[in-house]
Amino acid sequence: MDDLAHISPDRFFADRFNVTPSLMERLLGGSLAGRVDDADIYLEYRVNEELVLEENVVKKASRHVSQGAGVRAQAETRTGYAHTDDISLANLEEAARQARAIADRSSAGGALAVGRPGRAHDLYTLSEPPIVTALERKLDLLRKIDTAARAADKRVTQVIASLASEEVVMLIATAAGWTIGDVRPLTRLNVTVIAEENGKREIGSWGGGGRVPFDYFLEAERWRHFAAEAARQATLKLRAIDAPAGTMTVVLGPGWPGILLHEAIGHGLEGDFNRKGVSAFAGRLGQKVASELVTVVDDGTIPNRRGSLNVDDEGTPTGRTVLIDNGVLTGYMQDRLNARLMKMTATGNGRRESYAHPPMPRMTNTFMLAGPDDPAEIIRSVPRGLYAVAFGGGQVDITSGKFVFSASEAYLIEDGRVTAPVKGATLIGNGPDALTRVSRVGHDLALDEGVGTCGKEGQSVPVGVGLPTIRIDGMTVGGTQV
Repeated sequence: MDDLAHISPDRFFADRFNVTPSLMERLLGGSLAGRVDDADIYLEYRVNEELVLEENVVKKASRHVSQGAGVRAQAETRTGYAHTDDISLANLEEAARQARAIADRSSAGGALAVGRPGRAHDLYTLSEPPIVTALERKLDLLRKIDTAARAADKRVTQVIASLASEEVVMLIATAAGWTIGDVRPLTRLNVTVIAEENGKREIGSWGGGGRVPFDYFLEAERWRHFAAEAARQATLKLRAIDAPAGTMTVVLGPGWPGILLHEAIGHGLEGDFNRKGVSAFAGRLGQKVASELVTVVDDGTIPNRRGSLNVDDEGTPTGRTVLIDNGVLTGYMQDRLNARLMKMTATGNGRRESYAHPPMPRMTNTFMLAGPDDPAEIIRSVPRGLYAVAFGGGQVDITSGKFVFSASEAYLIEDGRVTAPVKGATLIGNGPDALTRVSRVGHDLALDEGVGTCGKEGQSVPVGVGLPTIRIDGMTVGGTQV
């Protein structure tokens, strides 16, 4: 077996999938061989658990186990993909035949173009995966959170605490002859609070996690911070004023506001959109696309982060890809298909939601690097503007780069000081244009707490985002102030 496997392939075959190396070779060498450019088989075993405590009552306690296989064949730009939740010889052979039939082309056969990947990482080996932690310990934590959130402020009237955990065992074998597997833990703690005052109700939420053990939430009573932040957000909104509208200077806080970077810019730097010419960044490698203060990277190698992976869902080890370097576009995020067609190198960004989905280029942990400025001085430099520190939903047009994002926590900046909290603020702009308007970058880069989930073409995957404090000049703010 290939010595690159993070977990021994023999263990996968014997313990989880009940298939042998010879069977994998038979499928790849027989059913998928021929007039295709690339082929692989992806095997997955997944355990999901979710606990929800609402009003100190357990409202949900679920555990779900699934397994299956996806078989892929590629010919030029066409991809044939078939999947089955019954890992039997007959079903695997049928999936392989269907995948090849979709992708097969009538012209002469081409050689397989799957290269041997680099060395895999070991980013999240845990002494106890969160999925096996005793149920009573988890419920006890959720009850403590309920108590702490209510104690934080007498205006708190409702608390919902949830804990979701999973473990995914995956193995991928390719027609090039290498096999690699991984065991992926993941957990997320979420707290939602409703506060009421004088007939007014507001909601606040906070959470975090990653590829970490359950005890991560107990370290320095991290869970207490989550409860306090959720209560603070809810009660803060009770006194928020309507947001102003117009063109103004916007300062984004560190950490979670990186979601705006992820959505408005990150998707436009994925390989498939650029190969097809539909991204605002297509054909612009080597060109200046942002302020010289802006450097953006995608890094799937940060230990224990929610968006990190030892290998991507094609078996390629993840890496650190510089996308924009001091304002110049230097790279795209690539899976194997788009890398081959664009004559570039796969960057370890081939990701899929599950065995039932084909991989595509996706982000891992995407963030802007820190700059030279003091965050407090950035605020002081703004006579009038908006300070946004958290975001909710938004919409982005990949082709044009246009976006609309709603701020879930924002404040006025008046005479260089952060003053009143505001509600109903939306940021409206164009991703590539917004990058050129970045005039100050703080030295306080922070990654989010570990709550990000990215959707693309019907598939959702865990991701990370990050940002230092940045100043953007001349941004359009939509508000509710009359």
